Amino acid sequence: MSPLDGAHLGRALLSHEPLTPFAPRRGRTGRIRVAVLGSTGSVGRQALDMMADHPDVFEVVGLAAGRNVPLLAYQARQVRPRVVCVTGGDGSPTDPADLRDELARAIGRDGFTLLAGNHELASVATMPEADVVLAATSGRGALSATLAALDAGKDVALANKESLVIAGPLVVESVRRHGGRLFPVDSEHSAIWQCLFGEDMDGVRRLVLTASGGPFREWDPDRIKQIGVADALRHPTWQMGPKITIDSATLMNKGLEAIEAHWLFGIPFDRIGIVVHPTSIVHSLVEFVDGSLKAQLGWPDMRLPIQLALTAGERLVRKRSEADPASRPFSLAELGSLPFQAPSYERFPCLGLALGAGRTGGTAPAILSAADEVAVDAFLNRDMRFGAIAEVISETLGSIASTPVTSLEQVLAVDAHAREVASRLVQTLG
Repeated sequence: MSPLDGAHLGRALLSHEPLTPFAPRRGRTGRIRVAVLGSTGSVGRQALDMMADHPDVFEVVGLAAGRNVPLLAYQARQVRPRVVCVTGGDGSPTDPADLRDELARAIGRDGFTLLAGNHELASVATMPEADVVLAATSGRGALSATLAALDAGKDVALANKESLVIAGPLVVESVRRHGGRLFPVDSEHSAIWQCLFGEDMDGVRRLVLTASGGPFREWDPDRIKQIGVADALRHPTWQMGPKITIDSATLMNKGLEAIEAHWLFGIPFDRIGIVVHPTSIVHSLVEFVDGSLKAQLGWPDMRLPIQLALTAGERLVRKRSEADPASRPFSLAELGSLPFQAPSYERFPCLGLALGAGRTGGTAPAILSAADEVAVDAFLNRDMRFGAIAEVISETLGSIASTPVTSLEQVLAVDAHAREVASRLVQTLG
């Protein structure tokens, strides 16, 4: 659907109350104390850079990261948090005591509480000193910590897709019961959130997510199936990690974002549109019942959505810097045009698979996410061709029945089962 399609639609009937408030913070007193989960990743690094530009607004009280101990130690010495945690990453075989000793040697113990092991991620997420938790750890390892933060009534700035894709019903229930709030870090969801500032959901007709279309939006479907790793990692507008870059090339990422948007804003899937926008200037749109549309525009950049999520919508003055291209003044005249086109489900079958799993609901998105992670990893390791990614995901979804989500343990068990099935399929198709 294009942004102008569907004018016959009336008001969107919400499936649940939105998880994000539509009124920006007003009258902040004191600094915002932040715990960063995933500080050495792309979002974590950008968040620390952004907060360093506003020392009067932010105080970093906790840092957690996976395996990059040297960078984590450097960050800790720079921001002097109270707690520093090295997890080793999902399923790490390293003894937590060894991880803690490695961290201690790199950072020194004075002035820090040092934690180690993936189980300690929740300890950082529930720090009494933290006002907001930035969940930027990739993968399913951040799910328990995100739920722990919400169960503790914390505000969570969410950059981890798996939390909502895999366990959306659990997140909704935690917010409802404990009063925590969820703020989107993804640029598309941040754009929708900004368009909804001051609005009433009764006036919303639908949401429109924009997709760059990746580097292969004009390619023939048969040619796409044979894409190499280097080509797939060459995103035209965004600099991201390898997993999300491949998901952008398959448009799986946009399907996952539709699932996230459903949970964040309570909008049913038939009211979530997707349109390809190659220049990534319009980050997403909201259409209202009177036929008007709101869009949020800006240079392709993650610092703004990170800042807004951490401040609960408060806008801060951005410093101009030659090293920060997105800090330059925005110019519509410089752009000239804003092209849009409909996505091709033939070229990008992963998009249809993701939207189908979202509509099915239950554990289907967890199966989808696990199969995608296994398939993308196999492609990046050159164990499988690009076109087989969709095949692995489709056959995994067809092999495991979706059931209602009941608990975190159930979701993680489904995730593990889907990984086993997908791994066997990779061996066959590879």
